[in-house]
Amino acid sequence: MNTIRTLCFVIAALSSYAALAYRLCQGRRSWRDGAYRTLITTLFFQCLTFTMGAVAMRSESFLGVGNLAILVMHLAAVAFCVSAQLIFLRWAAVGEEVVRKTRFWVVTGLTLDLLLTALFFLADGPARCPTEFDGSGEPLLLAYLLAFIASQAVPCLTIVRRCGPYARMTDNVSLRQGLRMMFLGAVILLVYGLVRTVNVLSIAAGVEIGPWREALASVLDAFGIVALSLSLTMSFWTPVASGFLDWTRSYRAYRVLHPLWRDLYESFPDIALEPPGTSVRDLDYRLHRRVVEIRDGWRDLRPYIERAAGGTGAPAGDGFAGDGAAESRQAFAEAAQIRQALHARRAGTIPRDNKDAGDFEDRDTDNFRAEVAWLTKVAAAYSRLRKAS
Repeated sequence: MNTIRTLCFVIAALSSYAALAYRLCQGRRSWRDGAYRTLITTLFFQCLTFTMGAVAMRSESFLGVGNLAILVMHLAAVAFCVSAQLIFLRWAAVGEEVVRKTRFWVVTGLTLDLLLTALFFLADGPARCPTEFDGSGEPLLLAYLLAFIASQAVPCLTIVRRCGPYARMTDNVSLRQGLRMMFLGAVILLVYGLVRTVNVLSIAAGVEIGPWREALASVLDAFGIVALSLSLTMSFWTPVASGFLDWTRSYRAYRVLHPLWRDLYESFPDIALEPPGTSVRDLDYRLHRRVVEIRDGWRDLRPYIERAAGGTGAPAGDGFAGDGAAESRQAFAEAAQIRQALHARRAGTIPRDNKDAGDFEDRDTDNFRAEVAWLTKVAAAYSRLRKAS
């Protein structure tokens, strides 16, 4: 279980460092902003908290003092929570109220850190077994642990209480998503605090909690911190993730369209603006060209498409149901007609009643996304028909 807990600390620390690094990159234009400095301070203490957690799991002493890494982790966590309170304070208050409440929270944080330090040494923390910091019946150590848990719960309650209204008030989509992610992280951390409290009190009462409950607390803590880190960097990674998903969808469509495009190209080489290649650089351009070339090849193939040809052309055993049934049947019908027309083209047979005249009916659209989606369905059906034959 120590391995799981160490891994959770490492994950939380890495997400914290990633968030800090991203925000530091904005320092040149933001350092004069007090809110930005508060955010950097918050992330620094967040990094320190989970770095010390990982150190505490690997060694019983730090700088020659037993369990000092645990104390530093807890003190940094209190500072982290106070700094997080100050971020929300700057959003919710103005003028003298900000100064007054900032002073209150700074004093509260310092008092809590002094109290934890005093309780740690009065309870002979350096000489104790590290597992006693998971829960203990010794009064001073129990007071230490409960005071620490309470210090973590207060800012999480503030986040839960304020993130919802703020998310509904803003018109900024990225900010709204960030606040919702922060709300989720705070809820997870509140659950972590509840599990941690139950664990500490159970051990103090002499009840065996089992290693899985301590591991559960660590997992919840890691997930909560990762969610908070993501919320603080959402303006960076949301566009990156969105761009990656768009590229993935485009690449998938490009690959699915290939068999249909290849067979049309073999029959009508002039549809290609430039020689075929395997590179996916400038994928948007290549996907546009592939769609245009398929449409050009399809149009050139129309004299070989028999107008009276019908049926779905679906392989045996393929049923259609649901909202997309009609569209799927039409895609298979179009794919079957294309396949039949390519055979007619190779054989030099032109049907008397063909589709040489006319347009592409209701499926000829100038909406590129809709066009890609439709041609992808047809190309997928075409590939299935080829494999079934």
